[in-house]
Amino acid sequence: MENLSYPLTIKFKFGVINPQFSVVDVNGTPVAYVKQKAFKLKEDISVFRSEAQADLRFKIKADRWLDYNASYSFSDASGAEKGRLVRKGRKSLWKAEYELYDENDKPDLLIKEANGWIKVADALFGEIPILGMLTGYLFNPSYNVTRPDGTLVGVFHKKPDLVSRSFELEKKTSFEEGEETRIVLGTMMMVLLERARG
Repeated sequence: MENLSYPLTIKFKFGVINPQFSVVDVNGTPVAYVKQKAFKLKEDISVFRSEAQADLRFKIKADRWLDYNASYSFSDASGAEKGRLVRKGRKSLWKAEYELYDENDKPDLLIKEANGWIKVADALFGEIPILGMLTGYLFNPSYNVTRPDGTLVGVFHKKPDLVSRSFELEKKTSFEEGEETRIVLGTMMMVLLERARG
């Protein structure tokens, strides 16, 4: 997944048992179609080229069935490692935080929620009858993707919507080698973990 046209939009499919979503670029061209296997204790996600699901591009697999500090490894269709996403469980209580590692298992990027109060407000108001239905429009988390030196590489956020779950990934600077694939795969995994919010 390189040299894509940004922003990318992720939109979930309705009426299916297992979570599925499409990824399209700014021109509406399909980038990927993601399908999570239903009833699995450990996350097992397939990334296809399109909704036809005929061309497998990547696999994302969790290292444990509990997602507290879980690690999600990326591999291409041939099984070659492409990096991994690690959820920082303790830190995620206030602001969702994830780390991306490269194929050599070196820390590469940080994905961190921009405003922890949105997470708090979403949790509180989501429990109130009727008002809870509006959280998808009112409380939309945003995440900054940065390098270890603080350089902002991208911004990932939920789009306001009362019914569907839709997200957008914006590019903020030129990518270094391998970053684009890790960021796209990492944010797709994040969508599955954070989709219930907002």
